[in-house]
Amino acid sequence: MDVPPAFRLGVGLGWRAEIDTVVERLNGVDWVEVVAENVCAGHLPESLGLLRERGVTVVPHGVSLGLGGAEVPDAGRLARLAETALALGAPLVTEHLAFVRAGGLEAGHLLPVPRTRESLAVVAANVRIAQRELPVPLALENIAAHLAWPDDELTEAQFLAELVERTGVKLLVDVANLHTNRVNLGVDVAAELDRLPLEAIAYVHVAGGVERDGVWHDTHAHPVTEPVLEVLAELCRRTTPAGVLLERDDRFPPPAELAGELAAVRRVYEGQGVPQHV
Repeated sequence: MDVPPAFRLGVGLGWRAEIDTVVERLNGVDWVEVVAENVCAGHLPESLGLLRERGVTVVPHGVSLGLGGAEVPDAGRLARLAETALALGAPLVTEHLAFVRAGGLEAGHLLPVPRTRESLAVVAANVRIAQRELPVPLALENIAAHLAWPDDELTEAQFLAELVERTGVKLLVDVANLHTNRVNLGVDVAAELDRLPLEAIAYVHVAGGVERDGVWHDTHAHPVTEPVLEVLAELCRRTTPAGVLLERDDRFPPPAELAGELAAVRRVYEGQGVPQHV
C-alpha cells in the first residue's frame, strides 16, 4: 500500500493524556500522533474523538513491535496495531527500527539492531510480515543510540535505504535522534541525510533533550534546541516532508511555551530559517 500522492500533514504535536485539553485548544496543531500502546481501539479517549470530528489526522505510533528482533512480529501486537489504525482512520502507522525483546525478556529500551547484511535480511522479512497484516502503510523510525555494534557493515541510513528498496517501507526520520547519534557516536548527520531515500520519507519527528557529561539524552522532556532545529533545516533543504511533529512526553511546559516551540518548528519547516536562542 502506498501513501496517497496528495498526503499532507503539516505541523503536529504528540497527543498525550496529560495534555489532552491543551492539544485540543492549541493553535498551530495541524495533526497529532498517539502512542499506539497507550490507547484501546474499542475505547478511544474522548479528546481524540473530538479532534477527529474536527478533521484532525491522528497517526498511531508503535513502540513495542520489535521489528529489529530475530523473532517474527507477534501476531497479537500486529492485530492490535491494525485495529488502532482502523479505529483512528489513520493514513499510516509508524514504528521503530529497533530491538526490544528476545526469548520473552523485554529490553525496556529501543536498542539498535546490528547493521549487517544478515540482520538486514531478517528485518526485511519482519517488515514484510507487518506490511501484510496492517491495513495502511508502515513507516519506520531511526532511533537514538548510546552504543553501536562492533561488526556493523552499514550506517543506519544505508541500512534504512536498503530496507526501503527491499520492502517499499516508508520512513519516519527523527532529526533529534540524528543529533543524539552525532553527539554520542560521532555520526555525520549531513552524510546520513544524503544517504536516505528522501522520496520514502512519510514525516519527521522533532524532540528536546539535554547534554550531560558529553552524552546527549533524548529525553522528550526538555525544549527543542537550536542544533536539532538545524538538522531539521538540513533535511528541509533537501526535501519537503509531508509533515513534522513535535514530541513531548514529560515535564510538559505551559501552553504558551509549547505553542512557541511549535512556531519555531513551523518556521524551519516552511524554510524561514532557524530562530536564534530557541
